[in-house]
Amino acid sequence: MSDDPDNSGGHGRFASPPCYAGEIAPDYFDPLAVDPEQARDVARWRKAERTRLRAERMELSVANRKAAGEALAGHLRQLLLNQFDGARGMILSAYWPIKGEPDLRSLMGELHEAGVAIAFPVVETRFAPLIFRRWTPETRMVRGDWNIPVPPSDSPVVTPTIALAPLVGWTEDGYRLGYGGGYFDRTLAALKPRPFVIGIGFDEARLSTIYPQPHDIRLDMILTEAGVRAQRDIA
Repeated sequence: MSDDPDNSGGHGRFASPPCYAGEIAPDYFDPLAVDPEQARDVARWRKAERTRLRAERMELSVANRKAAGEALAGHLRQLLLNQFDGARGMILSAYWPIKGEPDLRSLMGELHEAGVAIAFPVVETRFAPLIFRRWTPETRMVRGDWNIPVPPSDSPVVTPTIALAPLVGWTEDGYRLGYGGGYFDRTLAALKPRPFVIGIGFDEARLSTIYPQPHDIRLDMILTEAGVRAQRDIA
């Protein structure tokens, strides 16, 4: 399911002053390692990157954000048609846009009319996996955690076939920088069967790495206003 300036000014190529993770070769960060000091450095670096990327996202003009959202909706519509026969009869988990995220709500209404079941993620228990509740354009949303609108408690709980994951940042090998709560990774680890997960974000939010840690789960695809930017090979 990101929060926080390129710190290049005065710091050369370093990614962030607090931990200097950008100085270190990416292979130093062993994805299978669980080193407390390394994990703290990565956490500090990610927090700084979230701050930077969110600030840049909020600086986008309304017109540019709207144009990017429309381009993204077009790419997603075509992707669903090409790879999932339009996703009719499937359950697609969307998201309610916050903090400058791409707004795909019009497309969700369109997909609902075309026979796609739409759901939204809900935090029911702090630090537990998300659940997903059905949504229709007539659903009276209520305020959930962090004041994000969610379907009410009487909306049916479902398991998505396809899930959209909003991105603060992303990498070409399919990793997602989120808001730092870990909800999405916990949810993907718990869902059986796992849905096909599409990261949704802005093209300018690309990172060379997020220094993957053991809990990070690669997404199946990254989609931006420029189209498909990463895709996981599925054997």
